[in-house]
Amino acid sequence: MHLTTGFGWARLPMLAAAFIFGSVLTVSAQTVPTMPNASAEEADEAEEAPAANINDPDVLKDIDVDKLDWAQLGTDASTLRDEIAAKKRAARQAAGNDGLNWSSNANANGSSAVNVKQSITPFWDARIGADMTVAREPTTMSELLAQKAANGGSVPTSSGSAWAAATAPGAGAIWDKTAVEARVDPGAENSKLGASLTKAVPLSGDYALTLQNGYSVNQQGTTPIPGIAGHITRSYETDQSAKVTITDTGTSFTAGQTMSSSDDKWLRKFGAEQKLYDGVTISGSVGETAQGATSKSLTAGFKKSW
Repeated sequence: MHLTTGFGWARLPMLAAAFIFGSVLTVSAQTVPTMPNASAEEADEAEEAPAANINDPDVLKDIDVDKLDWAQLGTDASTLRDEIAAKKRAARQAAGNDGLNWSSNANANGSSAVNVKQSITPFWDARIGADMTVAREPTTMSELLAQKAANGGSVPTSSGSAWAAATAPGAGAIWDKTAVEARVDPGAENSKLGASLTKAVPLSGDYALTLQNGYSVNQQGTTPIPGIAGHITRSYETDQSAKVTITDTGTSFTAGQTMSSSDDKWLRKFGAEQKLYDGVTISGSVGETAQGATSKSLTAGFKKSW
């Protein structure tokens, strides 16, 4: 039995191609276009997004277009770059301040003065630290003799003390600032706890007056030896000072007095300081000693931060 059709086998490929082409056009018309690099989730959201409706509320209904600041669209790219760089520098500086701050200075006797401090919390400016004297061990006999010659026949030894300090606000109009510091020196068996109260008194013109009262307790222990027990002695000290600063010239004058429970009399002191230029200062002072002699000093200093 032989069955034939009116189309014939030769036309079958053409019919198949036409069917596929029509199917592609139909699917393209019904599919929401998506971005070429869109993910599957973004494509699904695009397909599910509702079409715009003429009855949707107008988001610009209560906005006066004439009052919009269109100048914000004209931001200079260099300005944004500078702001970003400034924020990065501030972040790096803040990160560096959270760590330990080390400093070292060489002493004339061959040892090194090492200081380390760290901020605990910005609240009340609480911080801790240590001040150490690190002596280098001599490796040869010539170094040992040189160290003894530089230190009056003795060899410098390492020592150190730990401290903690905090700065708190004052009590209304009585004083402006309170500073508290505690220091412990295990090697010398010495400890000290002190507090100072500061009050700034306004003056006319370019003058500034600062009053300060300080109080401290010193505790000194002795090492027990066979037959003699160790004991602890305490002494109390108070000091008062007034400082007048001339802001235009960078000159300041200080007058104060100190009394200790071990001396039981006021020891007066006068001083002056002059700021020269670029962190260079020169200062001098004249004061009384417990033995009745006069103590004089003249120093120069340089301080620069970067």
